[in-house]
Amino acid sequence: MTSVTTPANFKELGLITPLLARVTELEYLQPTPIQAQAIPSVLAGRDLIAGANTGSGKTATFALPMLQHIFQQQDADKRLTSKKKQGNYVTGLILVPTRELAKQVADSIKSYAAHLNGAIKTLAVFGGVSVNTQMLALRGGTDILVATPGRLLDLISSNAIKLDLVSTLVLDEADRMLSLGFTEELTALLALLPKKKQILLFSATFPEQVKALTQELLNNPIEIQVQSADASTLVQRVFTVNKGDKTAVVAHLIKQNEWRQALIFVNAKHHCEHLAEKLAKRGITAEVFHGDKGQGERSRVLDGFKAGDIEVLIATDIAARGLDIEKLPVVINFNLPRSPSDYMHRIGRSGRAGEVGLAISLIDHEDYHHFKIIEKKNKIRLEREQVKGFEVAEVSSDSITAAAKPMAKPEGTGKKKRKKKPAINADIWSGYTDPE
Repeated sequence: MTSVTTPANFKELGLITPLLARVTELEYLQPTPIQAQAIPSVLAGRDLIAGANTGSGKTATFALPMLQHIFQQQDADKRLTSKKKQGNYVTGLILVPTRELAKQVADSIKSYAAHLNGAIKTLAVFGGVSVNTQMLALRGGTDILVATPGRLLDLISSNAIKLDLVSTLVLDEADRMLSLGFTEELTALLALLPKKKQILLFSATFPEQVKALTQELLNNPIEIQVQSADASTLVQRVFTVNKGDKTAVVAHLIKQNEWRQALIFVNAKHHCEHLAEKLAKRGITAEVFHGDKGQGERSRVLDGFKAGDIEVLIATDIAARGLDIEKLPVVINFNLPRSPSDYMHRIGRSGRAGEVGLAISLIDHEDYHHFKIIEKKNKIRLEREQVKGFEVAEVSSDSITAAAKPMAKPEGTGKKKRKKKPAINADIWSGYTDPE
């Protein structure tokens, strides 16, 4: 893995003046580790494999160099740019697993481009909304396209967009895309791209499927692995509760701590509505966010939560990635995630960009074994605590410590060897259930 001393400022990374002015306005005082290590290599045209969780600053890591390359290319070769804009071209393509992440990434790129005189056209395309509207927006092509794989294939089949002029491809949250069953879509899209291109791959974890993808596609890539944030900024706590007491405990914690906002994760769509109803009876108003909601409603709820108008949000794992809330005080796992890797993505909604955050998991007797698996997979070990007034009636001696103790820090990200699995074009995730 590459190890680089973190520069003191963004100017040392080689960014152009308009981008430096914008990051200063956004109060980005110092590059994060992933930005410091990756941006110079990306600007140099190298392929990249980066292990970085959400909240580590990875969007700026690929967005700033992509904006700089396109802006400089337009200045250097006006004739070529004019020719491209006659067709449904794309210069920079970013593939993401969810609608919310697509919108968020596109909004961030537009923000970073604020001082580029409107020279860079950026669009997001995803399912759940009218394809005709997106087709109209794509007329004349776009410099940067952020897309979910399925909707992009729909647009390509309608001749609304072509990929033969893509110079940079970003696969954001590659492990998530593969786990959601996008294997066939990715294979189809990769076949439509030019052979000569820069590829930037970001993944929180590196299962065999992601490794196969990197070996198949990338050319002598730079490899970087960083932690998402300082471990001290996010406190993880586990409370053991009696079966049936979780709702009462959640209501108690929210009221007692007077959190200005809380994000509560459950495992099923109908659990969102059920928990919201039970919290309402305890005087807590909550909105819900899951895959059965229309895109307009999902956008309304997400925008309201980001603005602080919604104090409590109950969500399925579609909110575990692509949800960026500034200074979110607490994330609560009402139900444990089915996948151990999703645990880290859930709790990563809080404690972002160096802010202090809190992640709480509620476990009853039936959850003990599964949480031990989560700990083992994520190389962590957390003390079990109890909430005063909601003490557990009966527990095994090794599952709970009555008195609260300081939380253990993650021990690392060691990997175990696994058997070789099929390459990218195999249907290896056919049994996965989409959380939406």
